[in-house]
Amino acid sequence: MQYYSISNAKKKRKALRSKKHKTAYNLYFTITRLAITVGIGAAVIAFSAGLGLLFGILDSTPSLQKEDIKPTTFMTTLYDADHKKMGHLIGSNANRISVSLDKMPTNLKNAFIAIEDERFYSHNGIDPTGIMRASTSTLLSGHVGQGASTITQQLLKNVIFAGGNEASLSSKIQRKIQEQYLALELETKVSKDEILENYLNTINLGQNTLGVQAAAERYFDKPVSKLSLSECAVLASITKNPSGLNPILHPRENKYRRDAVLSNMLEQHMISKADYKKALKEPVYEKIEKVNIKKNKSAQTVTSYFTDALITQVMEDLQEKLGYTEEEASNLIYRGGLKIYTTQDTKLQKICNSVINNQQYYPFSTSYSLTYRLSVQKKDGTMVNYDENSILSYFKKRSPGFELTFSNEKTGKKWIKEFKNACTQKKGTTVVGEQITFSLQPQLSFVLMEPSTGKVKALVGGRGQKTANRTLNRATDSKRQPGSTFKVLSAYLPALDAKNMTLATTFEDAPYTYPGTNKQVKNWNGSYRGLTTIRDAITNSMNVVTVKTMAEVTPDVALKYLKNLEFTTLVTDSSLSHNDRNLALALGGLTYGVTNYEITAAYSAIANNGKYQTPILYTKICDHNGKVLLKNKSKSKQVMKASTAFLLTDAMKDVVTRGTGTAANFSVNSIPVAGKTGTTTSSVDAWFVGYTPYYCAGIWTGYDTNQSLSNATFHKTIWKTIMEKIHADLPSKNFTKPSSIVSAKICSKSGLLANPATCPYAKDGSTVRIEYFAGSAPTSMCQLHRSSYTSEATPAASPVATTKPKPATTTTTTDTNE
Repeated sequence: MQYYSISNAKKKRKALRSKKHKTAYNLYFTITRLAITVGIGAAVIAFSAGLGLLFGILDSTPSLQKEDIKPTTFMTTLYDADHKKMGHLIGSNANRISVSLDKMPTNLKNAFIAIEDERFYSHNGIDPTGIMRASTSTLLSGHVGQGASTITQQLLKNVIFAGGNEASLSSKIQRKIQEQYLALELETKVSKDEILENYLNTINLGQNTLGVQAAAERYFDKPVSKLSLSECAVLASITKNPSGLNPILHPRENKYRRDAVLSNMLEQHMISKADYKKALKEPVYEKIEKVNIKKNKSAQTVTSYFTDALITQVMEDLQEKLGYTEEEASNLIYRGGLKIYTTQDTKLQKICNSVINNQQYYPFSTSYSLTYRLSVQKKDGTMVNYDENSILSYFKKRSPGFELTFSNEKTGKKWIKEFKNACTQKKGTTVVGEQITFSLQPQLSFVLMEPSTGKVKALVGGRGQKTANRTLNRATDSKRQPGSTFKVLSAYLPALDAKNMTLATTFEDAPYTYPGTNKQVKNWNGSYRGLTTIRDAITNSMNVVTVKTMAEVTPDVALKYLKNLEFTTLVTDSSLSHNDRNLALALGGLTYGVTNYEITAAYSAIANNGKYQTPILYTKICDHNGKVLLKNKSKSKQVMKASTAFLLTDAMKDVVTRGTGTAANFSVNSIPVAGKTGTTTSSVDAWFVGYTPYYCAGIWTGYDTNQSLSNATFHKTIWKTIMEKIHADLPSKNFTKPSSIVSAKICSKSGLLANPATCPYAKDGSTVRIEYFAGSAPTSMCQLHRSSYTSEATPAASPVATTKPKPATTTTTTDTNE
């Protein structure tokens, strides 16, 4: 109670009136006022800056006229290496058919609105509710999962902002602000129906179709006005991801999305419960498959294998280098009016096509493999689909040796007829679709590169008539076992480059098994030569010496070199039951194999003095207005010493002059040839990869069905014929010899300096020859031979490599191959 006494109150008043208190109070008041002033100032400055930035963005917004929202597309033009027109990509122009909104069924319009923009007819261009929903979803999930763009915004993104291809976040934010600003503006200029009509005529709906009319004809073979509810929902399902939701390629994924569209329509009272159930039951995907078979038969515009590979490379580069999505990249390629300058030499491509498709170069009768599709409908309406494997299984029960290759198409059709009769013999069963494709066999691929630039000059992905776009490209897509072509890359390259071996290094060619196994390594010809140099092992494609070399090199080192040569199909994880980290790697016994494209690029590095050039199919891409979008220059890196490349080249010159590749040798204007053969077990695959100072070319042949070749040498003649024609008008030119290369007379048995007293007089003839070395030649004299008057004997100190090989981890090899 004393606290509230009169005396205490007086003391309190006195303290408050004191000078010290007044000074503290004034200081506090001043600081507070200053802080508030600074805060307000900062806020005003920040607001002004933000406002200025916003006005700056809005000031740079593209102008918008009513006609700007109408779809405008252009064909893409392809140019060859001489900048001459070589073709067009006209999918966009050929596959867009404009249609007015009154010709579109109500269900179609509602399907797109239900899944893309349910408040389309109520918002003013932007959807605050949608933005809040998408923002909440992003905050809760931690990633962008839902979009908030209205149909109006999507239309503007496609026609004004080129699909939205910003490389940076700031650019994307700027585009989004401008997009929303223009959406508000657009809705004051045109009606909702005009916006919807242009949107439905602009969107990418997969299979190279743009707009709902073209899509309706492609998928259902009918005008858009005749589409059923389920068919409308299928089209509305595609636009989110035209590639991944394509109803032909990915019917299951499209069905999930279609069901979601129908569910949204039901919830938004656009359709009745009865309509919903009926649409779900409609066999719409069977219809799509039937139409697709029909469309493929009548397709007329077919791109070449080179163009197919080009499209793939451009698609990848637009995504990786410019940040496009797959949909945006496809949209730009087929409707952006691009000018793509390719590396193709039209003259050289014609030479390749002409020789490869000339039957006279195939020394046996051509056979035909079958690709088959059959769709039948049973009496109860059930659809059943069959393919070539169904035929194989059916006839193998009766004839175990039955194969899907035929001497002619007529014979194949007889088997097809019998099979089809068996499938339709029950009363009421009808055929709703059938597709028969015969492919010439054996097949072949060919890749021609310019080693010094990495430019692909010609590419053939198969022989015979190409019947569709972006089909199997055996040059770039098919992974085949490389056989002995891999010996040079996996074993001998690292041996010379990293393990101080030379072409004169010798190994004992004798019966040998993989360490830790009972798997024997056999030479392709079944014979052994005793002490053998690496040069002779390369020349004669000797398996035993190659595996022993790999044991010295080790698979780990070999894989490092192969990875640096940009092979993408190798399995390097040794924890996997099937992998390539083993001695079988030396002989090309791989888990999956390699592509012709990649192995030709690898050999090009040897031809280019050890410098690897990334293979390229185009040099420049310009947009419709001539602005350069991409410049494409091959990336270069030194993957081996120049001296190593020279030594390998010199050894591979022997392959074509006196070894396994003589059938590929040619003599035009004294231009040298080097290369390596490869034939896998049972002659399933046959290769030759070779080069001159001008070009490197790889050829592969084999059956798509992995049957054995009855003749595994004809491809070398094809390679030779093509290269002869290509080099006919080129002047003489030699491979570059590095200054570090020296030569010496050596003994081909010991690999040491030739002993003039004994080596010329060896029992089986002179073993003296001139060999090249990187840096310095051997200094020790051969002591392997005795004089001509005494028998030969092997001295105690042998020059043969004796390091104990490391165990192989697999027995999958091609060790009987050449």
